[in-house]
Amino acid sequence: MSDPRQHKDVLAYLRAIPLFAHVTEPDLDAIASHLIERRFPKDTVVVEEGLTGDYMYVIGEGRVKVSKASDDGREKIMDFLEAGDFFGEMSLFDQAPRSATVRTLEPSKLMALSRVAFLDLLTRSASLALAVIMVLTQRLRDADEQASSLSFHRVDARVRGLFQRIARPDESDETVLRTPPLTHQQIADMVGTSRETVTRAIKQLKTEGWLEQEGKRYAI
Repeated sequence: MSDPRQHKDVLAYLRAIPLFAHVTEPDLDAIASHLIERRFPKDTVVVEEGLTGDYMYVIGEGRVKVSKASDDGREKIMDFLEAGDFFGEMSLFDQAPRSATVRTLEPSKLMALSRVAFLDLLTRSASLALAVIMVLTQRLRDADEQASSLSFHRVDARVRGLFQRIARPDESDETVLRTPPLTHQQIADMVGTSRETVTRAIKQLKTEGWLEQEGKRYAI
């Protein structure tokens, strides 16, 4: 990159992404030289379950949905990711088919990193390797917490916890948190219960005044 000011802006942009926040300056330079910026419209599949992949992605702007196909062909939502998160790294480690489908929820700017570059950077950058390990460890903790919730928490508490985890401040009123559009069946799949039970739990949360429904979106 010939323009020093532009290069400085790129480094500052990367530094603002949690994954790269504590990476050393030389390593950040190396990462910047390997990232490929890609823009995706809303509702675009970035990676598809079952297919092989040679790139991982860091979300620079936007939000995506991670889902799997259930045995009966329905979409089972696994998570929502936003700016600063990354996905697709597992296929780079084991070269196995993608374990889930990732689709954009809004126009998104993603930064792609090839398998060759990713593994090379990990072997050369202790700070990047540690950052990746920390994020993956947090994901394991979150998965353990969700598994514990399925075993020990009441359905209304699980639904409440799900909404608190995935809701984000509304653009027009940051005091209100709103979820992405979700059907009762999708919520049921995410908290491990039946659609009818979720319907009752949501009704109870609305009666308590904790939750409001706006079509398929929910406001806390």
